[in-house]
Amino acid sequence: MVAQADSGARAPRGLPGKLLWGVALAWSLFQLWYASPLPFTLNFGVFNDTQARSIHLGFAIFLAYTAFPALKSSPRFYIPIQDWVLGLVGAFCASYLVIFHAELADRAGAPNRLDLVVAVSGMLILLEATRRALGPPLMVVATIFLIYTFGGPYMPDVIAHKGASLSKAMSHQWLSSEGVFGVALGVSTSFVFLFVLFGSLLDKAGAGNYFTQVAFSLLGHMKGGPAKAAVVSSGLSGLVSGSSIANVVTTGTFTIPLMKRVGFPGQKAGAVEVAASTNGQLTPPIMGAAAFLMVEYVGVSYIEVIKHAILPALISYVALIYIVHLEALKAGMKGLERPYKPTLAESLLTWSMVISGVCILSLAIYYGMGWSKEVLGDGTYALIGIVMLAAYLALIRYAAQYPELHMDDPNAAIVKLPEVGPTVKSGLYFLLPVVVLVWCLTVERLSPGLSAFWATVFMTAVVVTHKPLKSMFRGDHHWKDSGAVGIHDLLDGLVSGARNMIGIGVATAAAGIVVGTVTLTGIGLVMTEFVEFISGGNVMLMLLFTAIISLVLGMGLPTTANYIVVSTLMAPVIVTLGAEHGLLVPLIAVHLFVFYFGILADDTPPVGLAAYAAAAIARSDPIKTGIQGFTYDIRTAVLPFMFIFNTELLLIGVEGPFHLLMTVLSATGAMLIFAAATQGYWLVKSRWYETAVLLLVAFSMFRPGFWWDEVYPPLETKLAVQIEEIAGTLPENRSLRLAVAGDTIDGNYVKKIVELELGAAGDGAQRLQEVGLMLSVGDEKVMVDMVGFDSAAQKAGIDFGWEILAIETQAERPPKQLVYIPVLILLAGLAAMQLRRRKTA
Repeated sequence: MVAQADSGARAPRGLPGKLLWGVALAWSLFQLWYASPLPFTLNFGVFNDTQARSIHLGFAIFLAYTAFPALKSSPRFYIPIQDWVLGLVGAFCASYLVIFHAELADRAGAPNRLDLVVAVSGMLILLEATRRALGPPLMVVATIFLIYTFGGPYMPDVIAHKGASLSKAMSHQWLSSEGVFGVALGVSTSFVFLFVLFGSLLDKAGAGNYFTQVAFSLLGHMKGGPAKAAVVSSGLSGLVSGSSIANVVTTGTFTIPLMKRVGFPGQKAGAVEVAASTNGQLTPPIMGAAAFLMVEYVGVSYIEVIKHAILPALISYVALIYIVHLEALKAGMKGLERPYKPTLAESLLTWSMVISGVCILSLAIYYGMGWSKEVLGDGTYALIGIVMLAAYLALIRYAAQYPELHMDDPNAAIVKLPEVGPTVKSGLYFLLPVVVLVWCLTVERLSPGLSAFWATVFMTAVVVTHKPLKSMFRGDHHWKDSGAVGIHDLLDGLVSGARNMIGIGVATAAAGIVVGTVTLTGIGLVMTEFVEFISGGNVMLMLLFTAIISLVLGMGLPTTANYIVVSTLMAPVIVTLGAEHGLLVPLIAVHLFVFYFGILADDTPPVGLAAYAAAAIARSDPIKTGIQGFTYDIRTAVLPFMFIFNTELLLIGVEGPFHLLMTVLSATGAMLIFAAATQGYWLVKSRWYETAVLLLVAFSMFRPGFWWDEVYPPLETKLAVQIEEIAGTLPENRSLRLAVAGDTIDGNYVKKIVELELGAAGDGAQRLQEVGLMLSVGDEKVMVDMVGFDSAAQKAGIDFGWEILAIETQAERPPKQLVYIPVLILLAGLAAMQLRRRKTA
């Protein structure tokens, strides 16, 4: 199942099999070389972005034809001659930009006959490679966009355009960086491969089984414990996984049978795994590789993406664990018996020691390394290396004192709960490569690609050495045999990482066709007009239609391609229409909104591929499993609507530790209450009116500003002629909110709201010029005389000749969090009612 879903079902024997294995290994080695500092240090083998993308796609296409059969009836144990030919031709077409790099540079924009033959052949071969590796959905989407490119004049008036010639379209899509070889494939080349490889090596070392067993040992004694363990282990796996489907088939083979054996029906067991695996794609730091795409598309740093995405992801997981708990309560399930049951005091002491130990260690590392940098300079990195090596050896020696973890037998009748202590201690060294990755990303602020490279280098050392070292510390004289096993695991991990990347490589290239079509035809404006037309200008309907379209577009697509398609088509819709109706949403919130609904397509019938994979393991109906999974994921679906209107959920505008604590607690509480409402069970089974009250409480805690705005208007409107005075009084780095109107380049009259962040305090007119606005202030009107090139005003869509209609400033009012007081009183009253009913039941 893993092969079918992620790495290619074909396993040829003999020389073809060795060749396939060698090509995959060569791809991994190339990517490690490209990501490393060595090419620049040695001044050898340096590739620019376009060349690296071409080689990357060449490997992906060749392996797509040799590793994935064309049809279900196609041979699995040998590669037909036509697949060799198509793979080689596809690799040549993809590598054309490298081989003829100098010639293409000399005739940029004027493709010759060979260029067009290569581009057309490459496009057709890429579409077939996409179908083989990922199934028909993405291939169909890309084909529709290609047809739209050429058939513009024949389309209905609402989506018609002037069309494009074959020469123009193929040059744009294949010979430039606007289409296939665009940003998406660049992110796959620079970042994604290394993270997928890192995850593959972790899995080969046994970390996946370790995380699963730890979650099982910690949570298995609770009501519905195995299902809670499934949520945690799938979440941990999803952190470094590039595919929710792959996550389902890897962790689900252990967790789904386990859930069934303790009383969960097949469809609910599959649905829990689907919901957990899908949410793994929404959780930093990887987010199915979409985090790195957001860096490029939104224009913010990687740390900012993690910061904004972390709270929604965490509260979504907490709520899923709570849903599992409610399901267990409804079914009367009990937890598994522990081998040793600690007292409450022992548990509290253990947890407090672990938490305090982690905090002390983190602070010591952070400040200790900061101090050593001042003293040792570049020698700090040698010190870090020595410290990490010593920590690794110490943890390996510690782990050698405990038995190896074995995979659970899903056919066993009795479920044995492993002991917490020995289970946790047997693999603590697996956390060190993750520490290296997080350190490089967050403290050293290295690029994601370079961070993943150093983490992968450390992981490589772990894969090769952890088995022989443990054998040595245990006194086993056959430790050299374990060394050979380590080398085999490393090579196998490198090959598996490359094969896991085939689908992502061709997906990002095929999704580039969609991006290229949008830039070539301007269909993005058409989508905006279409959504505005069907929503009638209503903001909530606009968001709802955008969510539905994102769900439809995301069906059957892998995470990376999914995000590329929905963000390219739908993100501009929310930005444009929101500004026209007074809803200013940060760009990162818009991208997360469409990304969430694109990912939810993985468990949405009828094309929910993750649900099909889970149903196959659970031996349940895939449609029922998908529907059940989507009911669990309603909590995730409601989150994007909440953070569009309350950006504090994305930690935007959070000021100070107390404000952060209030935001986290209120969001977590709201999500738990919402989960209870959707399950129809809180302290006891809820009546319909109690469910309505729970939904009201959850909404009020998620979005207290809704009620507060009815009592205290959030904005005050001031005359436009006061603009320079108001700009001069605003504090440093504050935003000026303006209502503006004027004609667009297409001749359409537009009214909208914009925000311009002013810099350092000073004269109002000067601050406005710094953001690109040169104004003519009259007695009654304020007109835009000129807009600075590439300025904040130009990026906001303001043009010369536009009018400043009004200025909107924040009104002085009490904090909106006061809404929580009556809401919590209402919740306490409902709790009292349900507790009284539970006592009499």
